[in-house]
Amino acid sequence: MAAQPWQRWFHHTDILVVAAVVLIIVMMVIPLPPILLDILLATNICAALLILLLTMNVTEPLEFSIFPSLLLLATLFRLALNVSSTRLILLHGHAGKVIDAFGQFVVGGNYVVGFVIFFILVIVQFVVITKGAERVAEVAARFTLDAMPGKQMSIDADLNAGLINDAEARQRRRDIEREADFYGAMDGASKFVKGDAIAGIIILLIDILGGIVIGVVQKNMTLQGALQHYCLLTVGDGLVSQIPALLISTATGIIITRAASEANLGQDLTGQLFRQPRVLASSAGVLLFFALVPGLPTLPFLLLAAGMGSLAYGIDRAQRIQEEKSYAAQRAAQVEEGKKPTSVLPLLQMDMMEIEIGYGLIPLVDVEQGGDLLERVTMIRRQCALELGIVIPAIRIRDNMQLSPNTYCIKIKGVEMGSGELMCRYYLAMKAGPVSEEIPGIATTEPAFGLPALWITEDKREQAEWAGYTVVDAPSVLATHLTEIIKSHAHELLGRQEVKTLLDALREQYSAVVEELVPDLLTLGEIQKVLQNLLREGVSIRNLVTILETLADNARHTRDPEVLTEQVRQSLARQISSQYAVDGVIPVITLEPRLEEELLERLEGEGATHLVLEPHRAQGLIEQLASLLEKAAAQGVQAVCLCSSRLRLPLRKLTERVLPRLTVLAYSEIAHEFEVQSFGMVNVSHEG
Repeated sequence: MAAQPWQRWFHHTDILVVAAVVLIIVMMVIPLPPILLDILLATNICAALLILLLTMNVTEPLEFSIFPSLLLLATLFRLALNVSSTRLILLHGHAGKVIDAFGQFVVGGNYVVGFVIFFILVIVQFVVITKGAERVAEVAARFTLDAMPGKQMSIDADLNAGLINDAEARQRRRDIEREADFYGAMDGASKFVKGDAIAGIIILLIDILGGIVIGVVQKNMTLQGALQHYCLLTVGDGLVSQIPALLISTATGIIITRAASEANLGQDLTGQLFRQPRVLASSAGVLLFFALVPGLPTLPFLLLAAGMGSLAYGIDRAQRIQEEKSYAAQRAAQVEEGKKPTSVLPLLQMDMMEIEIGYGLIPLVDVEQGGDLLERVTMIRRQCALELGIVIPAIRIRDNMQLSPNTYCIKIKGVEMGSGELMCRYYLAMKAGPVSEEIPGIATTEPAFGLPALWITEDKREQAEWAGYTVVDAPSVLATHLTEIIKSHAHELLGRQEVKTLLDALREQYSAVVEELVPDLLTLGEIQKVLQNLLREGVSIRNLVTILETLADNARHTRDPEVLTEQVRQSLARQISSQYAVDGVIPVITLEPRLEEELLERLEGEGATHLVLEPHRAQGLIEQLASLLEKAAAQGVQAVCLCSSRLRLPLRKLTERVLPRLTVLAYSEIAHEFEVQSFGMVNVSHEG
């Protein structure tokens, strides 16, 4: 299909532009007929209007990056027209119908009015628009150049992070360079507009003086006639030139100030100017007040108030309808989403750990109100990782309006594990021992250990500390309670995925240990059970290398998690001993030898891991252990029960429900460098 003639012209636009520039230069030398000058003047007005409309409809300045060069050509074209029209005015006293129409019709044939209008246009262009555009262009160019290094670093960071590829990075760098070049060029091009305004004034004065001289000297006209004739033509010529110049200088200011826009000028104006119907309604009220003020014209202000009020009502109604449609569409989308089978899957997900607080405890979490609970939780997770050897999952803190204002609740897997009440601006005072005086306060119970305590005000804090109380703030109470719950239920927080994470981290440095054990000797689940057994009794699994090596040595003989756990405990004897020793001495409660022999005979079950006793004998044993524990605690000592290796696990199972804080150790779990100190013995006579 053959190309149309106008399509063929577009293939040679470079030649056309060169020819146009040459013709502009020629216009300054060769006289033009009036009819051609009329066409070119109309073309100048049309081009200026086209440039203005283009600048109003671009969304970013780089869409019209040719503007600085176009501004130079438009200024040069306008000056060439000034030269051509001046030549015709001075030679023939006539410069075409366009200039004549502007001189007669636009200013009413009054050259004084024409002068005033001309100078007003020049002042508006030169003082207001051109000066402002020049300053904005200068500042934009400077800040664009200053911001280039930061933008380049941002692109490099996105490229290194994989957010963009090489092609996108090159394109963004090219855009930054083009932006810097554009604002630099606009800084210089704005000087063209300024010079054009000055040139317009000078040309006007030259035309008037030259016209008067030619009219009086050469054409024998009176001074009044020459002034009337040539001034009208000169003013008409000036107006024909300055109106397009004003349009282009306006376009210059618009395109420079469009740096922060995301749409064209019309959309930005209507979208931002009429966004708030309340503002429009307030303006309507002020205009209505002006309409009622005596002495002011009522009708204009009343019409404006009615128009502004109608606009406010219409915009408000449109926004409400749009909000209703958006809400309806959102609800419809939610209904459709709810029909999908996968929509219930998020409901099945559960936080491993969470803390729910009443609204009265929100200041403990809000950083702006001085709350540091989030930071404390982070420190607790780090502390537990060091002490227990596991990674505590993220702990979600949320407010619960169903709780009492000062109540908190700690949950694991959605089940409440502990709760308590706090008073935000109070301190909790506990008796760590004998006190010198009683401090008045609000009686309460310390939530972590169930100790009696008092809530006291800050002014009594120092007095309570001098009296012998242990004083802590409210966030510390919650943090202590959370720490104890984590330690007590650490085995529940260790799932198969967490075990796999630990093994993967260990594999990087001790791959031989992991590869020997998993999956040939033990499965992930069996290792998990051993680690859970250790955590259940407060034994840290941080020494994972020793644990896995012990499992690898013994897993060939048995895969019973409880038997393997006992063997691991013996390998961790030094760690376990140091955990309960004070200055190298471990306080213990022992079993009378005859009682221990009797209990060994009562072992039953697979692997002899269950102790079968009559209820009254089991109760007597537990009561005597509890009595000895209290006796040791009264002396400030945390004693452990010491027995044989075969009896350790069955005795622990027997006592763990009634005495959860009783630690049962085997003789083989006491390292040789530690000593033991007996704080009592459970004997047969008390059992009998």
